[in-house]
Amino acid sequence: QVQLVESGGGLVQPGESLKVSCAASGGTFSRYGMGWFRQAPGKDRDFVAFIPWSLGATYYADSVKGRFTISRDNAKSTVYLEMNSLKPEDTAVYYCAATNRGGLSRRPGEYEYWGQGTQVTVSS
Repeated sequence: QVQLVESGGGLVQPGESLKVSCAASGGTFSRYGMGWFRQAPGKDRDFVAFIPWSLGATYYADSVKGRFTISRDNAKSTVYLEMNSLKPEDTAVYYCAATNRGGLSRRPGEYEYWGQGTQVTVSS
């Protein structure tokens, strides 16, 4: 059983940056592909970014490509999402998730473990 705990959310102004973290425990972190999703009020939970267990190529939703960067530190069992040039439409609860599938996973149903989420609000 893997437990995931997100942190680092908050209120920022448009154009600013924020880095959220997700600490894992209870499993072998390095074996899991890790994803970030976000959910705004009244909307579906959407894919944001993915990093495989093997530290290979990363993947991003088109809406965040070039602004967000996903990374992981297997020694610290932590995955990060660095968000730059934030926009009001990035406002959402951000969730990290873990999957033991072998490749890119974009759908929430492909993930076995989820964190509780951290709120990111972009507003002036």
